[in-house]
Amino acid sequence: MKILRISMIFAATALSLAVFSSPAFARQHMAAGKKTVVKATVSRKKIKLRARAEVPARPSFGQIAGLHGGSDELSLKSSVAYVIDQDTQEVLFSKNDNAILPIASITKLMTGLVIRESNLSLDEPITITNEDVDMEKGSSSRLRPGTTLTRGELLHLALMSSENRAAHALGRTYPQGLSAFIQQMNAKAKQLGMSDTNYAEPTGLSSKNQSSAKDLATLVAYAANDAMLRELTTSGGTAVEVGNHTLKYRSTNRLVTNPQWNIDLQKTGYISEAGQCLVMQAKIAGRKLVMVFLDSAGKLSRIADAERVRRWVELRHPAQQPQT
Repeated sequence: MKILRISMIFAATALSLAVFSSPAFARQHMAAGKKTVVKATVSRKKIKLRARAEVPARPSFGQIAGLHGGSDELSLKSSVAYVIDQDTQEVLFSKNDNAILPIASITKLMTGLVIRESNLSLDEPITITNEDVDMEKGSSSRLRPGTTLTRGELLHLALMSSENRAAHALGRTYPQGLSAFIQQMNAKAKQLGMSDTNYAEPTGLSSKNQSSAKDLATLVAYAANDAMLRELTTSGGTAVEVGNHTLKYRSTNRLVTNPQWNIDLQKTGYISEAGQCLVMQAKIAGRKLVMVFLDSAGKLSRIADAERVRRWVELRHPAQQPQT
């Protein structure tokens, strides 16, 4: 019996070895292995995506200050809003207009204004350097160090597409350097009576660049007097030649190509500390309005807020027709 049992064990072992070493089994085993690897890879990706989704967004300064707790008649998502008729100075809408908050890339409007009033040549070539690379937020840019464009091209990209390296290069190449440029930004703000405003750098990446809605309305109204700033900020898109490549850029504000809007000047902005921001001068219902939206929650909420205000003005606050 022992000999029979041992013989059966040897036979079973030989059969197993034959099956395991067969080409069909090998192919099946490899396929199963691949499926296992694929499933494991997909599972790991799902875990990573789930982990990213669960990371809470950094609250904005407005959220920390409790500015999102209040309500308004238009149910705006912006914690700060200000709408004023530039010609009559009638304030049509106001919400936390004295709050001083980070303004993100709205900063670039002052950057553009200082460049325009400096009378520097817009045809002068400027080369992007490592100094222009964002080390604070790690924002990306297609303008690599070594890229050379004209000052005018950099101004266009900074104002229309909110290009951070372009804006920084404009400040860096100012006569006497970046610090002198920042001093001039603050001097211009003081000249315009923008007492709530401070600039720490020319891009808006720093949360130390701060202002109020009233101050920004003053800046928008003043900047709109410059024809080039009006043209560049409302441009829908442009292309620049970089070596053998053509880089295409689009506006950060989809409203500039919307036929329902007549925008003379605009600028958008975003960093987590500031939320979504938007300033515009636009003609609505026979009025020339300056509109400021700061610290809006949600990527498209600043656009939705602007649309709500436009419809509200058209319905409730059209320009008064002169009596004959």
